[in-house]
Amino acid sequence: MKTTIANVNQHLNETVTIGVWLHNKRSSGKIAFLQLRDGTGFIQGVVAKSAVSEEVFEQAKTITQESSLYITGTVVEDTRSPLGYELQVTDLEVIQEAEDYPITPKEHGTEFLMDHRHLWLRSKKQHAIMKVRNEIIRSTYEFFNNEGFVKVDPPILTGASAEGTTELFHTKYFDEDAYLSQSGQLYMEAAAMALGRVFSFGPTFRAEKSKTRRHLIEFWMIEPEMAFMDHEDSLKMQEEYVAFVVQSVLKNCKIELETLDRDTSKLENIQAPFPRITYDDAIQFLKDQGFNDIDWGDDFGAPHETAIAEAYDKPVFITHFPVEIKAFYMKPDPDNPNVALCADLIAPEGYGEIIGGSERIDDYELMAERYKEHDLDGPAYEWYLQLRKYGTVPHSGFGLGLERTVAWITGIEHIRETIPFPRLLNRLYP
Repeated sequence: MKTTIANVNQHLNETVTIGVWLHNKRSSGKIAFLQLRDGTGFIQGVVAKSAVSEEVFEQAKTITQESSLYITGTVVEDTRSPLGYELQVTDLEVIQEAEDYPITPKEHGTEFLMDHRHLWLRSKKQHAIMKVRNEIIRSTYEFFNNEGFVKVDPPILTGASAEGTTELFHTKYFDEDAYLSQSGQLYMEAAAMALGRVFSFGPTFRAEKSKTRRHLIEFWMIEPEMAFMDHEDSLKMQEEYVAFVVQSVLKNCKIELETLDRDTSKLENIQAPFPRITYDDAIQFLKDQGFNDIDWGDDFGAPHETAIAEAYDKPVFITHFPVEIKAFYMKPDPDNPNVALCADLIAPEGYGEIIGGSERIDDYELMAERYKEHDLDGPAYEWYLQLRKYGTVPHSGFGLGLERTVAWITGIEHIRETIPFPRLLNRLYP
């Protein structure tokens, strides 16, 4: 019977055949221990000389790392294994024997591993990170579907910037200028006016020449937009969403989190509601902590965000940033027009901002005024202004950076390991 490693629990004491790769092996005289993987998980195959033919045992001892094979054996319990099972091998068939596999069990430098990213993904740690990433994506769809959202796909090629910045990748669209999208938000606002609650999940691009462990050139964003929702409603949706995703990973990725040595006690505490601090209070807090490099009107850097996050054991919202340092579409606070009805959600443990969101300007005259202030009067933005002309409503939205969220939940240091093939300032290969 053919099966997968993930499903061996359904075949206890049965003989099964699994297509696998040899991850590693060791042998001692009359027994060989094969560490096997098939994409769904890892399992140990035990080959006893007395239980197989001489030819099979010789193959088990000599087969090379990352060779592919079909392996047949009986599924038995093994309490020492994270999986809880092992395979007592009765037969194996080599599909292809790999030669000189470049990534060996010894230590390799990061640049070497990045040059061989197409192979590095096979390692236990990288496999675990990708499984957690997948669970975050899966639970994201579950959460928004349960909340009545419709998935909408905004364009990747756009005629203008979503945030009025210059950090864009330019290309020619026949005889017009075009840019790789840095956010689908403006289009999602249009979709929200048609469908009420919508979300997108897709790649975004920032031509930002940054080399920090928190930055990628190409990354993936989850961007919900919600009609008839104010800033407070949006904050509640954000914290419920993040808590749901974290709890889903805890429930469905136990083996992966164990592989990554993640301290899950820090994740178990991630339940709504999350603490909140205003921008004004955050500035005062930082000054009290000895940060003399920050004044009102400045944006926060990584050290500032980390210092604020360390004061809490959950993600923390920083709300009501100055209007001048935020995007043109953010609605000013009616009680204080100098600040916006917006928030950044800062992850614990030094992982920085994972969500940025706000209530959007819904007044036509105010948005037209913002267009003038930000030199956005061109035809590329005309359709967005029209959303305030034909049936405008209060509406809010936010964007969650998938890779930063993966880094935080998995507890890994650098964001480059959170995406299958990272695009960095100095890397476009493989």
